[in-house]
Amino acid sequence: MKNVRAAVFASGTGSNFQAIMDATDLPVDVVLLVCDRSDAVVIDKAKQYGIETYVLEPKRFSAKEAYEQMVLEKLRELGITWLFLAGYMRIVGTVLLTSYRDRIINIHPSLLPDFPGKDAIGQAYRAAVGTTGVTVHYVDEGIDTGPIIAQQEVVVKPDDTLETLTNRVHQAEHHLYPAVIRQLLGEKTQTSLPAKNTTKVGNVQ
Repeated sequence: MKNVRAAVFASGTGSNFQAIMDATDLPVDVVLLVCDRSDAVVIDKAKQYGIETYVLEPKRFSAKEAYEQMVLEKLRELGITWLFLAGYMRIVGTVLLTSYRDRIINIHPSLLPDFPGKDAIGQAYRAAVGTTGVTVHYVDEGIDTGPIIAQQEVVVKPDDTLETLTNRVHQAEHHLYPAVIRQLLGEKTQTSLPAKNTTKVGNVQ
């Protein structure tokens, strides 16, 4: 069975992109990085891995549909069948959702449905919750509202600062995302994780 051809969408430092690329046993060939910021650190990381980059700044387009249509044409050109969002700070629109329905997944730094949207770790920290975590989910029209695939808990310690909590949440992300991709798309295990099913895979102390 051939590996799935995938693109990673990212806007920032690319730590989850790096975690995916470093997981060399994944049944996936990442062949493209799509980025919406020309100054994003992730672009240099992609170049280090020899991954083609496609950088488009949405503000140069008259509408989201026009921006996504350009991205879609590139995805089709490269035969890409799955999209992995990794710190991509844009809401996916109709053009991509129509073409990749149930084949776009995202990682979010909270236990959804708690703390959706921006600054999820900060939201959890200020709420003084005892446990937060990370979620991998399918992408739909909403903001972090798509069906949950898997979650990993992160315990909030009494002496945590926002920085220490952020570091542990990111560690959980870097573990969970490749694990979900491996299980979801792997030849031997691709049917063991039902679509749109929530699976908790432990916690980070």
